[in-house]
Amino acid sequence: MANPVASDVHVNKPLTNISIAYMQKAEKYIAGTVFPIIPVQKQSDRYFKYNKGDWFRTEADLRAPGTESKGVGFTIDNTPTYYADVYAVHKDVDDQTKANADSPINMDKDATMFVTNQLLLKREKIWTSTYFTTGIWDTDLTGVSGTPTSGQFKQWDASGSTPIQNIQDQSIAMAKETGYMPNVLVIGAEVLNSLRNHADILDRIKYTQRGIVSTDLLASLFGVDKVVVAMSIQNTGEEQGTDAFSFVFGKNALLLYSNPNPGLNQPSAGYHFAWTGFSGAGGAGVRIKRFRMEATESDRIEGQMAFDSKLVSSDLGIFFNGCVS
Repeated sequence: MANPVASDVHVNKPLTNISIAYMQKAEKYIAGTVFPIIPVQKQSDRYFKYNKGDWFRTEADLRAPGTESKGVGFTIDNTPTYYADVYAVHKDVDDQTKANADSPINMDKDATMFVTNQLLLKREKIWTSTYFTTGIWDTDLTGVSGTPTSGQFKQWDASGSTPIQNIQDQSIAMAKETGYMPNVLVIGAEVLNSLRNHADILDRIKYTQRGIVSTDLLASLFGVDKVVVAMSIQNTGEEQGTDAFSFVFGKNALLLYSNPNPGLNQPSAGYHFAWTGFSGAGGAGVRIKRFRMEATESDRIEGQMAFDSKLVSSDLGIFFNGCVS
């Protein structure tokens, strides 16, 4: 059954100054911000990837009089491709329910917000299941409650853990292999909560002006440009059934290099290709349409999003699995 029904939007004595919608703010969705967005005109195409090793080798040599200089070169892989799948969802606003709705309910606006939220959450879940997980990046580390061994670290809510040292050590390791220091740390909400109460972090900021563990302060401690906190939640329960809420991102972290100025010859852990050439699409590949469904005496609010998030350089990401217990 389509919801809401007439009884949901009309009451005998409405409080017109109160209208509450449990809708997540757009900034809570981070999938479109971790990888730089590349607007594209075509749904599919190729992009170029330079061979990393060629750029960290020098063959410059002495030049004798009357001789040619040393010749060198580099290779380009033109086989990588993207394909911007189109995701769509709609909400119908029927004439009878709309005519019977009390102020301040705006059925068209509510429907637009609802389908937009559906699309953003879909993109978030796709990005999380694809890139915020193990087996994707060159380096995976697993959090343990006891003494860590190779490929492990002590969970950051355990006594004696060293999150600052863990992040800084891995940053140096990435720089050694790629020439780039990571500049973004993505963490789940529960990881943030543990870091805000970590003894090492509190000790380092106790003489600061406010002594509050903000994301900017964490970024400074970890040596990255920004810390991105994934706060989006999902309800895995069925419609009209029992709600089952959880954080989309879980108790993990991803340390990566995300190019702040994407362009030619610019490496990045990944890129987010948004099909802006799709008729009517905005900068993120999203478009909202409103059209008449006369057979059902309804207006249809339809949202579409066309995108493809692509891993470009797996050595520019380090995944911390199970940061907290």
